[in-house]
Amino acid sequence: MKKEPLISFENLRKTYIMGDTEVKALQSASLNIYKNEYVALMGPSGSGKSTLMNLLGCLDTPSSGIYVLNGSNVANMGDTELAVVRNKEIGFVFQTFNLLPRLSALENVALPLVYAGIPKSVRLKKAEEMLAAVGLKDRMDHKPNELSGGQRQRVAVARALVNNPSIILADEPTGNLDSKTSYEIMQLFDEIHKAGNTIILVTHEPDIAAHAHRIVKLKDGFIESDVINQSIQSFQNPV
Repeated sequence: MKKEPLISFENLRKTYIMGDTEVKALQSASLNIYKNEYVALMGPSGSGKSTLMNLLGCLDTPSSGIYVLNGSNVANMGDTELAVVRNKEIGFVFQTFNLLPRLSALENVALPLVYAGIPKSVRLKKAEEMLAAVGLKDRMDHKPNELSGGQRQRVAVARALVNNPSIILADEPTGNLDSKTSYEIMQLFDEIHKAGNTIILVTHEPDIAAHAHRIVKLKDGFIESDVINQSIQSFQNPV
């Protein structure tokens, strides 16, 4: 029996109208991604990778094409439907962490469960479990400004995982971190992948992409290459 892809998109296009100018951010992209794959999306500025990430994350809708996520055709969904799909299917990790400054680490991690309507006692218990899993059991009551960059990104990872999403979508997750902390965060992503999660990582850094099992490169709005990473290598621990 043929395995169905977790993500499938065909002839995906995105055009923005900027005054009198038409900007073709994504020209035509087709790809299948399967459960428990670890995929890196790479490309220079203007290649279309950020546009593709926004479409995959249901943060934007395509101008044309088909996008099926976990059996649902999301290409033509409205904003309300997309918000439901986002919260259920996708855990986001951003370069800038996107934590709410007035909330504790525990409250930040529990946020997706608030939107899902989970009772408070249940969501706090799950948030505690996720923070413990990323090594922050002793930092649950700290606010973001009381945490290091690496700890904030661990909070963001815990928040991404708390809803048991189909996909972890990480956008330049080490972009604001030093080399040592980047290594630690990528080790955490390796562990998350080994536990069975599907990860899509957007990066322009080859040493970060080296963690992925599959590397998809974009150029000028097209998918230029899609290759299996033959030499899965560990980020060398910096001196």
